[in-house]
Amino acid sequence: MTSPSSNQRPNKFASHLEGYAAQTKGKTGLKRIINAAGYSKDGLVAAYQNEAAFRQVAWLNSILLVALIFLPFMMPIKMILVFSSFFSLIVELFNTGIEASIDHTSTERHPLAKMGKDVGSAAQLLALTMLFLLWMMALYTTFINFY
Repeated sequence: MTSPSSNQRPNKFASHLEGYAAQTKGKTGLKRIINAAGYSKDGLVAAYQNEAAFRQVAWLNSILLVALIFLPFMMPIKMILVFSSFFSLIVELFNTGIEASIDHTSTERHPLAKMGKDVGSAAQLLALTMLFLLWMMALYTTFINFY
């Protein structure tokens, strides 16, 4: 039995995969990183093109991040606001992925499908509420409490 080279570790799950999945799971090293970056780009493009909620959150956070450049917040506050902006985008991507997976499985009404979609939506509501509260605290601390 030959041992795998350092670049080619066997994937214990690859033997159970077929087609496209089997082709992509065995990659390692720089090739895997390049492929992963391409898949990530594809995911962002798909979310932007197919999901209005993602476009809305993306534009909202773009505006907030541009505003952040010009507002006189201290660096720790800016860092927290940047984190919360990216967090809301990440949650929307997860929510979009959950919805797409449920819709792929079945378009029939089912209580578990509704719960899955509703929970994803609730996560986004909490992320956007956090974003709003952090911005309000930053504005209050910098402008109202300052005077």
